[in-house]
Amino acid sequence: MATINKFEDFEVWILARELSRMIYFLSSKGEFSRDLALKDQIRSSSGSAMDNIAEGFGRGGNKEFVLFLGYSNGSACETKSQLIRAKDNNYISQEEYDNAEKLANELINKLVSLMAYLNKSSYKGQKFKGRSDSKFKLNNQTKN
Repeated sequence: MATINKFEDFEVWILARELSRMIYFLSSKGEFSRDLALKDQIRSSSGSAMDNIAEGFGRGGNKEFVLFLGYSNGSACETKSQLIRAKDNNYISQEEYDNAEKLANELINKLVSLMAYLNKSSYKGQKFKGRSDSKFKLNNQTKN
């Protein structure tokens, strides 16, 4: 995997952004725009999917990044559930639902793949770059 220096270059962030933009468009129309609770909730969850990728990457460590990718995955799943509610209430068409669900599923699958890759990687993250390892000396004893 190539080195990525900014969160905007991650395919998962690009997909999450696309999903968020789609959600904002869909929720700004007709009856959907008047259901303030669902509109706010689905916009928040889709934005959270995008934002958690950025926040996790910004923390500089793989463990934290994986944790935040998990949060992003949860938000993407929440968005899917809210899309079902929107479809059930006839706020969106079957075609609109299918397109949004397809994008959400692609995001979820790629998040899971990225988390699996990072969990197997020996690279600890940018904030650990240059450190020899996790061992340190305390009172002449080696600790892990």
